[in-house]
Amino acid sequence: MKKLIPLITCIFFSLSLGISFAHGKPADTEKIPVVVSIYPLKDMVQQVGGDRVQVDFMVPPGASPHTFEPKPSDMMRVHNARMFVIVGAGLEFWAEKAIRSAGGKDLKVLILSDGLPLIYGADSHDEHRGLQGQKRADPHVWLDPVLAKEMVNAIATALVAVDSSHGRYFRENAERFKKEIDSLDAFIAEKVKTFRTKEYVTFHPAWNYFSRRYGLRVVGVIEESPGKEPSPKHIARLVNEVKRIRARVVFAEPQFSPKVAGVIAKEAGAKVLFLDPNGGPGLQGRDTYIGLMRYNLSVLEGAMR
Repeated sequence: MKKLIPLITCIFFSLSLGISFAHGKPADTEKIPVVVSIYPLKDMVQQVGGDRVQVDFMVPPGASPHTFEPKPSDMMRVHNARMFVIVGAGLEFWAEKAIRSAGGKDLKVLILSDGLPLIYGADSHDEHRGLQGQKRADPHVWLDPVLAKEMVNAIATALVAVDSSHGRYFRENAERFKKEIDSLDAFIAEKVKTFRTKEYVTFHPAWNYFSRRYGLRVVGVIEESPGKEPSPKHIARLVNEVKRIRARVVFAEPQFSPKVAGVIAKEAGAKVLFLDPNGGPGLQGRDTYIGLMRYNLSVLEGAMR
């Protein structure tokens, strides 16, 4: 009987594993370790990877990827990952350092902005300038749901490359998630049609893709470069813009101090509300990509309708 116990245990484990894969849900021990840069990417990878991935994110809630400096423990997470997912287009200026921390191991690096129709020019961040002073791309592509669908496609393709035996599982998850994003896109488009005004002032140039998609216009940003306080002349210009468009709101972001936004709002007879490009765990309504986008839409609707 004692000899049968290990045999029975082995058979039971094999059957359990078989049932798990039959339902498209691999065992926890088989999960692919994935590290992403910002929280919205965590949800995207989780939606596509399902039970096949263990996803961690680097930029903590309340922090900005523009000013984030990874610690040695963050570098170790990338070193231990099988896949590293970033937005690119200059957002993660620290990414190369993190990739080098992998020490030449077989790390799949996925840059989600590659191949997307990026916005260049005067609204891009100063830290994204090229070597000759030429401005490069605005990296906030995930705030356009249509571009987010392309990002989901890229995530599915990358996961298939890492684990081809579950390719069908990844692709089916991606298709399901893209349908949810299609519904989100249609919902936003219908709501924006009801807006009284289509112009607004934001804290930093995060909302150009969203605005381009839905026919809105950012008429000014408070910090054109994250961490660089605006001059009195710039503040005065923004006050005039808020008055010109008769805005009731100046938008701040939870990753930055709202002090200057408060000064502009007070001078212009407006109030401060918060748009959030990043979201995070434990933030009610902002802990998934879909939820984050609906949250921002509701804030915009309350101010611009």
